[in-house]
Amino acid sequence: MNHQTACLALVASLFLAACGPQPGTPAQGPAGRAGAPPAAEAAGVASKDFGAYVVHFNAISTDQLSPEVAKTYDIVRSRNRALLNVSIVRKVEGTIGQPVPGAVTAVVANDTGQLKDANLREIREGEAVYYIADFAVSDGETLVFTIDATPINETSRFSVRFTRTFYAE
Repeated sequence: MNHQTACLALVASLFLAACGPQPGTPAQGPAGRAGAPPAAEAAGVASKDFGAYVVHFNAISTDQLSPEVAKTYDIVRSRNRALLNVSIVRKVEGTIGQPVPGAVTAVVANDTGQLKDANLREIREGEAVYYIADFAVSDGETLVFTIDATPINETSRFSVRFTRTFYAE
């Protein structure tokens, strides 16, 4: 499998595994007041519209990845590991948009406030630009993801917050 095919397979598997129906969300600006966490996205939502940009996000168990994709990106396939994927897409009329790089950070914590080591790494394959991190999860663990994304050459920070529960057994 070549890198571009692996990239497309990774992106497709992450977004297809996102959840069920994705209700539309209205365009919104950067989240709330300074220091206030953004409200959590509704279950099943895998993107948030910020006017000229859309931030796509997802977290899945790494056992959902194909062995080829996991090997290409040095990810351990396991029900006890999760993968966070984030991308920033600039809206371009008449297209599906243009992926753009930026400054992307994520804080991942369980419901007791314990932080996960979720250092994002940038992946560039052809036109695609996305950020991934993988980390250990426990059976039945609910994680809260708080993502901040600032597209390159922009000053606006876009914040997203969502939860996922992982089951290892």
